[in-house]
Amino acid sequence: MLELSGLSKTYPNGVQALNGVNLSVPRGMFGLLGPNGAGKSSLMRTIATLQVPDSGGIRLDGVDVLADPVALRRTLGYLPQEFGAYPRTSPEVMLGHLATLKGIASSERKDLVEQLLVQTNLWDVRRKSIDTFSGGMKQRFGIAQALIGEPSLIIVDEPTAGLDPVERRRFHNLLTRISADVVVLLSTHIVEDVADLCPRMAIMGDGQILVEGEPGALIRKLSGRLWSKTVPLDEAPVLRRSLPVVSTRLVGGRMEIRAVAEEAPEGGLSAVEPTLEDVYFATLLGHGLSVELD
Repeated sequence: MLELSGLSKTYPNGVQALNGVNLSVPRGMFGLLGPNGAGKSSLMRTIATLQVPDSGGIRLDGVDVLADPVALRRTLGYLPQEFGAYPRTSPEVMLGHLATLKGIASSERKDLVEQLLVQTNLWDVRRKSIDTFSGGMKQRFGIAQALIGEPSLIIVDEPTAGLDPVERRRFHNLLTRISADVVVLLSTHIVEDVADLCPRMAIMGDGQILVEGEPGALIRKLSGRLWSKTVPLDEAPVLRRSLPVVSTRLVGGRMEIRAVAEEAPEGGLSAVEPTLEDVYFATLLGHGLSVELD
């Protein structure tokens, strides 16, 4: 169990990235959803002990992470939003080097590296340069390095941004396989990643946790309160000004407008079943934040 209590962080330029974050993350996949600028990456860096919060606490399985950051690093796997590797280096060589840095005994390194290459479907390209890899292959290598040392906490920050649908699905399957016995904290602004992968989640905005729970339960709370109408494009601006609009999208050259209200709004809107994307937009709207996906 990962437990965060009252985490706050303000950078020297005056930007408050974290504002009293409280969160309990059980074993398995946990999704942290929010727009760019919500504070997700700042929270990931703080949990990973790459920066120190101004106040608050972090505990992993009862261990005070801020008091003993080295203990956390021994059991941490971290895939940041952007990562690099030595130029013209193969995944086989790079994983062996990283295993050495993480203190894996020389007698165990060869078997470990082979296991990770097979697990992440990189065995056939184990001697090719990482520089030549596609985005999806690089992300799979990133997970391979994060798994070194049998971590009990794995942090992945925006892992599927820029991946094509096939590589995204492969990456989802890989994350699902590794999440059974560890805490996997998935930070993303892509709603589908959380909907597909996570039995529990939280929505973050403006440096705070806005809501948390099971995706299905959060969707049910919005049921009966979501209304929709599809109109010609020239009618959409007028309707938007008169309704508590959650989101809009183009459908066949027309504009679908979705609004949240306890009763059917005027204007001929019909009740629709909500999705996790609607929950996301409605949550941000309810806290006065942008409702546009980044």
